[in-house]
Amino acid sequence: MNKTLKTLDAKLHQDDIFALSQFAFQYELSPEEMDKKVKEAERHVIWGMFVDGNLAAKTHLIPLSVYIKGKVFKMGGISSVATWPEYRRQGLVKDLLTHALKHMRAEGQMLSFLYPFSFTFYRKYGWELAFNEVRCDIPMSAFKKRWNPEGYVRRVEGDLNVLDSIYTAYATQFTGTLKRDEGWWRDRVLKDKHHIAVAYNQDDKPVGYVIYHVKKDVLTVTDIAFADLNARWLLYQFIGQHDSMAEKVKIVLPEDDPLVLHVDDPRYEQKLSPYFMARIVDVPGFLQAYPFEAVNHSVKLSVEDEFMPENSGTYHVTQTDGATRVTAIQNHVNDQGVKCSVQLLTMMLLGYKRPTALKEAGLLNARRADVEALEQMIPQHRVYTADFF
Repeated sequence: MNKTLKTLDAKLHQDDIFALSQFAFQYELSPEEMDKKVKEAERHVIWGMFVDGNLAAKTHLIPLSVYIKGKVFKMGGISSVATWPEYRRQGLVKDLLTHALKHMRAEGQMLSFLYPFSFTFYRKYGWELAFNEVRCDIPMSAFKKRWNPEGYVRRVEGDLNVLDSIYTAYATQFTGTLKRDEGWWRDRVLKDKHHIAVAYNQDDKPVGYVIYHVKKDVLTVTDIAFADLNARWLLYQFIGQHDSMAEKVKIVLPEDDPLVLHVDDPRYEQKLSPYFMARIVDVPGFLQAYPFEAVNHSVKLSVEDEFMPENSGTYHVTQTDGATRVTAIQNHVNDQGVKCSVQLLTMMLLGYKRPTALKEAGLLNARRADVEALEQMIPQHRVYTADFF
């Protein structure tokens, strides 16, 4: 078998690229939809694995950035990984992911996110569950209470400057939200038919928005953001004004969202599901850039990354007066520090699971004192990712 890895141009190789995508993910593109897909994919880095001159497998890398406790990190989004059936289980995706991770590391993309077809499959390559989603089906009557907000809501056209300023203020509260650029707004958030409503406070300042559509008695919120509690209530009140059109509201919320505390009857359907996986691509670089708490502590981390052995090693992380210092240790005493895989390290630093919880679950190999030090160094996170790719 003669294997060759090539970089593909979305426009020049669109027939090969999207023939495989449509087969693997079971959809069909009209000519207009194909044009949109090709235009969107121009921002992707696409690699194909050819066998005897034929495209056998491919993957897309989307250069993105995410917020972690308000700090921006470059992130490589893995998408559209696909293989023709006759070439599966021959290590082609492994070769593509190896190449993609080395490319990300060279480009300064310290993190990578992906939506998995199989969690077991991608764990082999260092990704781990890092985000859940909560899908809610809420009776419209829940939004009909007296919210008593100050301000007003108006339906508007998509002013990206207004929407992005609101979104950015909202997104920086979380770990895992995307830093959206104009192309992402245009190609992903605002690509479908929708209504946009913006909430203004009593000073006529835009403080929130909701993007939604109504069909078959259901109001579906596709995106929502707000600056404060008053803005939240303005948007809830606006949603409730659709009671003559819809009986139910579908919305995806962060796990810790307090909506259940605001409505009179909290007995509505909430479905918690595993969502995106993540992995640290550059362990020492990420540790150095990570926003540890300024607690004047230090901890030794012994990290194992089977798929990217250049990440494996022991790192002494010291946080002093708000400054982080990371030192690679050559001769480490085995009974000291926190021993973990890159998957567990990703979970902890992105806030999906705390060190103490992993220790109590029997997954973290460390003395109690070391776990407690790490627990104090890692900030508390609100974990959420609202976008999909």
